Amino acid sequence: MSGTGPGHRPWRTLKRLRRGLLRLELPRQALTPWRRRDGLVVLIVALLVALLSSWPWLVEPSLRPGVPAPFTVRAPKAATVVDSDALEQRRSQLGPRTHVQVVDPRINRELEQRLERQLQAIQRLASTNQEQVAPLDLSPEERDWLAGQSPAVLRAWEDDLRQAQRRMLQQGLVSSVAHSQLEQAAQLQLENLNEPGRSLGGRVVASSLQGRSNLRIDATLSQRLIEDLLTQQGIPTIKVRKGELVTRQGEPISNQSYAVLDYFGLVNRRPLIGAWLLHACEALAACGVLVLVLRQNRASLEPRQALLALGLLLIVQGFKLWLGSAASPLALLVPATLLLAQGLGTTAGLAWVAIASLLWPLPLAPFNDQRILVAAGVAAATAVLAGRQRSRAQLLQLALLIPVGALVAEWLLLQLAVASGEGDGRLPVGADLPGEALLLGGLLLGVLLISPLVESFFDLLTRARLLELADLERPLLRRLSCEAPGTFEHTLMICGLAEEGGRAIQADTDLIRTGALYHDVGKLHGPQWFIENQMGTDNPHDKLDDPQLSAGILQAHVDEGLKLARRYRLPRPLADFIPEHQGTLKMGYFLHEARRRDPNIREADFRYRGPIPRSRETAVLMLADGCEAALRSLPPDTSEQEARAMVRRIVEARWRDGQLLDSGLSLAELELLVRAFVRVWRRMRHRRIPYPIPARKGYSA
Repeated sequence: MSGTGPGHRPWRTLKRLRRGLLRLELPRQALTPWRRRDGLVVLIVALLVALLSSWPWLVEPSLRPGVPAPFTVRAPKAATVVDSDALEQRRSQLGPRTHVQVVDPRINRELEQRLERQLQAIQRLASTNQEQVAPLDLSPEERDWLAGQSPAVLRAWEDDLRQAQRRMLQQGLVSSVAHSQLEQAAQLQLENLNEPGRSLGGRVVASSLQGRSNLRIDATLSQRLIEDLLTQQGIPTIKVRKGELVTRQGEPISNQSYAVLDYFGLVNRRPLIGAWLLHACEALAACGVLVLVLRQNRASLEPRQALLALGLLLIVQGFKLWLGSAASPLALLVPATLLLAQGLGTTAGLAWVAIASLLWPLPLAPFNDQRILVAAGVAAATAVLAGRQRSRAQLLQLALLIPVGALVAEWLLLQLAVASGEGDGRLPVGADLPGEALLLGGLLLGVLLISPLVESFFDLLTRARLLELADLERPLLRRLSCEAPGTFEHTLMICGLAEEGGRAIQADTDLIRTGALYHDVGKLHGPQWFIENQMGTDNPHDKLDDPQLSAGILQAHVDEGLKLARRYRLPRPLADFIPEHQGTLKMGYFLHEARRRDPNIREADFRYRGPIPRSRETAVLMLADGCEAALRSLPPDTSEQEARAMVRRIVEARWRDGQLLDSGLSLAELELLVRAFVRVWRRMRHRRIPYPIPARKGYSA
C-alpha cells in the first residue's frame, strides 16, 4: 500500500509529464534524405558564416573603447599622452571653417566657351545690321556702335573682353555674387575702353559669369591648414602620473584610458587566434543548431531551404561588418525574419532571429545593445504574426504596421534611458529613428515583392501560395474538372473529409486541402480507366482481362501525377501527396483476381511503389481516401456507431499494414480522425423535408 501513497503521486505526475514532453509513444516522422553533396554545401556556407562572425577577433585590437576592461591597470611611469579623441574632435570642429579653395581649370574652360558663344552671336548681329534676337538686351546706341565698327576694331574689343574674363576667373568667382557687382568688376577691367564699348563689354562678361563658381575645395591644402592651426593652438594631451589608475577590471574603457593603454603597449593588435577559434566554433555550432531546428520542425526540409536560412545569416553578418556601428539591427533582422517565417514557418523565423542576434560580432554602445533587444523583439513578433497571415494583402498590412511599432518601441526605449539617467536624450552616431523606420518599411515591401521569386527558387510553400494554388480556376484543376469530372467530384469529397480530419488533430489544414485537390491529377492520363469517370459505360478493365496490366495502370496514375506536378511546377510538399496518399497499399481487387488464376502470384507486384506517408498531412489524406468510398456506400439507415466502427476498421487496417509508421500519428489522433470522418458523413447524409408535388391539371383539346 505504501507504493500508492500520496508521496508517490508527484513522482508519477512528473513521469507522465516527461513522457508527454518527449512523446515517446509516437513514431518519429521520417526525415527527407540529403545527399552528401548537399550536406557539404550546407557545411561550407556555415563555415563562411562562422568566419564572418569571428572576423573582428582576427583584425581588431584586443581592447577598444566602450568594452569592459579585462584587468586593472596602473600607470608604470609618468607620461604625457596625446589625447587622440580630443584631437579628432578638434579636427572635426575645425573642418568646416578651414576649407581651402582653389580655381578649377575645367570650370574656367566652360565659362570661356560660354563667353565665346555670346561673342559669336554679337558678331552675327554686327554683320547683318538687322533687328534680331541678341544675347543681351541691347540699346539702339549699342546696336549702332556695333554696326559702325570695322572687323579689326571688333576683334580687338573681343580680345579685351576675353582678357578681362580671364583676370576675373583667376581671382576666383563665387556663384552668389550680385550681378551689379560683377558688372562693376568687369568695367574696372575694361577701363581703357571708351563708351559704349566699355559698358557693353562689362555686361557681356558679367552675363557669362553670372551664377557660376570656379572654385573647389583642395583636401590636401585644407588638411595642411588644419594641422597648422592645431600646432598653433597646441595638441591636446593627457598627463599621467606614475601609479595612477588607468582602468579598473569590469568597467568600460574610456577613450582617454584607451589612449594611455595604447601608449604603454597594452593594446594587443595581433590576431587573437584563441578567441577567434572560440567564436568561430560558437558560430558554427549555432548554424548547426539552426539547421537541426529547421529539420526537426520540418521533416521535408530540403537542402536549398537550409541554404536560404544560412545564406540570409551570411548576408546579415557581412552587412554588420561592413557598416560597423552604423548597422541598423531592425533593418538587418526583421526583413529576413519575415521572409523565413512565411516560407518555413514561425519556428524557423524565431530560431533564425535568435541565432542572428546572438552572433552580432561587434561590441556596441549601451543604447545600441538595447536597440538589438528591441529589434529581436520586433523580429520575433514578426515571425509569429507572419506565420498566421493567409494572404499577401494581410502581409502588406503587416509590412506597413511593423515599422510604426518599431519606431514607437525605440522611442520609448530612448525615453526610458533618459528617465533612468543612462542617457542624455541624444541618439548614437548614425541613429535616425524616423529614417530607420522608413528604411525598414521599404525593405519589408521589397521582401514582399521578391517573395514569389524566392518561393519558386527555393520551393517554399507559404500560406498565401497555398491558397493561390487551391483556386479551382488554376489550369491543372480546370483540366481535372473538365476531363475527369468523376475524379474531380471524388476529390472534392475527400477534400472535405481530410480537412475536417486535419482540423481535429491540429494539422496544417491549408496544406491538406490544397494537397487533396491535386492528389489524383495523374488520372488525367486515362480517366476512362477509373470507375468514377465511366458514367455507366463499359469498364475497360473487363475487356483487358489482365489483372497485372490493370495494376500497372493504377500505378501509372501515380507516376503520371508526378510528371504533371513537375510540368505545372507544384511545390514539393504538394507533389508528395500524389504518391504518399497510396503509399504501398495493396490493389486488393486485382490481387484477388490474379490469385484466383495463379495462387503463386507475388503480392509485391500488386502494391503501389510508395513511399508511405511521411507527414501527418499525407497520412490524413490516405485515410480519407480509404474511407470516402466506404462512407458513401453506407445505406441510409446506418447508425453513427456502425459508421464509426466501419471507419475504425479501415484505419486499423492501414495501421497494421505499416502505412502509418513514418507519419507521426498517434493512436489517440487516429481515434480523433475516425470521429471527424463520421461527423462529415453525418453532415453529408442530412435529411430533407419532402416537398409535395401538386398534380397536373388536365385540359381538354
